[in-house]
Amino acid sequence: MKVIEKTAEISACSRELHLRGEAIGLVPTMGFLHDGHLSLIRESKRITGKTAVSIFVNPAQFGPKEDYHRYPRDIEGDAKKCRETEVDLLFLPSVEDIYPEGHRTYVDVEGLNDKLCGRSRPKHFRGVATIVTKLFNIIMPDKAFFGQKDYQQAMIIKRLATDLNFGVDIIVMPTIREADGLAMSSRNSYLNSNERVAARILYRSLMLAEDMIRSGEVTSGEVRAKMEGLIAGEGSSKIEYISISDPGNLEDIETIAGDVLVAIAVWIGKTRLIDNIIIKGDKR
Repeated sequence: MKVIEKTAEISACSRELHLRGEAIGLVPTMGFLHDGHLSLIRESKRITGKTAVSIFVNPAQFGPKEDYHRYPRDIEGDAKKCRETEVDLLFLPSVEDIYPEGHRTYVDVEGLNDKLCGRSRPKHFRGVATIVTKLFNIIMPDKAFFGQKDYQQAMIIKRLATDLNFGVDIIVMPTIREADGLAMSSRNSYLNSNERVAARILYRSLMLAEDMIRSGEVTSGEVRAKMEGLIAGEGSSKIEYISISDPGNLEDIETIAGDVLVAIAVWIGKTRLIDNIIIKGDKR
């Protein structure tokens, strides 16, 4: 595995690989790798010739009162996991290399960035779209891999890749969960033992929604109300949003028909967690 810190160096390496006819798969991460990340790496290894993993805690996607400085970091442990999964290129850029002095250019994907998580994190997806654009330009991947847990992010990146003619195939992989259903996330490390037990309520509420919809419930307000009641019973939780929307455009729907995205953001203590499921209309 080659570890690279400079943008110019990894760009040169990528150009050389392409000249040799190699396809490059990119797994962009903020580090503190878990099995969800590793599933993306394994899929890249399966379908591309070379796999690059980037680890960069992106300050542009954190608000002024968010957890940028305390976001979990473990470069040594991450590098070990990358070696074990046979990553070819590990990119570890500095903030100064990604955002040099005088940087003023950002990328916004309108119409998708102000829904769901975008309502409470108004500049978050601008930061996500900007760093992904930079990584695509720097590494020039043929394919890029993302998890469904961050469904809105994946949609924004798909739109970005199409609108800016990157020619990068965006692969969205299923959410990887703990045995009790909790979606794997680097932020789960913030939870104490009691909060970790309480966090199971996210997946339970999604399963409740799925059961109701598959049983014939078509009023989204009824589904949300039942989910709210279930989550409220967990004393350490606070709902930020429960959304039942069109998975194609994230617009809220009142009457459920066809495929639906059920997405939630819930605070467990001081930790904000998100999760979602897509319920297929033809399987009800």
